[in-house]
Amino acid sequence: MESRVTVRPAGSADLEAITDIYNDAVLTTTATFDTEPRGAREQTAWLAAHGGRFAVLVAEESGVVLGWASLSRWSERAAYDGTAETSVYVRKEHRRRGIGRTLMESVIACAKQSGFHTLIARIAGESTGSLRLHEGLEFVRIGTMKEVGRKFGRLLDVHMLQRMLD
Repeated sequence: MESRVTVRPAGSADLEAITDIYNDAVLTTTATFDTEPRGAREQTAWLAAHGGRFAVLVAEESGVVLGWASLSRWSERAAYDGTAETSVYVRKEHRRRGIGRTLMESVIACAKQSGFHTLIARIAGESTGSLRLHEGLEFVRIGTMKEVGRKFGRLLDVHMLQRMLD
């Protein structure tokens, strides 16, 4: 029997898997500039801040969460209400299977349905796979912030990417 990856809205039951995936990225990659793993209380507050227009989606296969993507508020200022920031993380043992792309396509569809005008992604210069993924989904590099983060003893650039939705 063939297993299929499905994408669905995240719920509180997914929080442990979402946190595990994120914390692995914190400890082993430059995909996030967090340097300390997040705890249950912090992640519960993060999930509570999402919902409505600011979706959190999970990719699941045979009951196992393989990855997640989200739309987050770009800024609290009202003028930025049509802009969201994207995030996508996939369990390391399931990368390069198209799960990140499936999640991003789904979160882009949610953004369109929710009436967002534009999406922003901040991607560390070393994250070539994430850069290829976003550029393959019509995100355009709009600038590079030089050496704005320090992780694993290195100064890192961050590329800014944007996708217009309408």
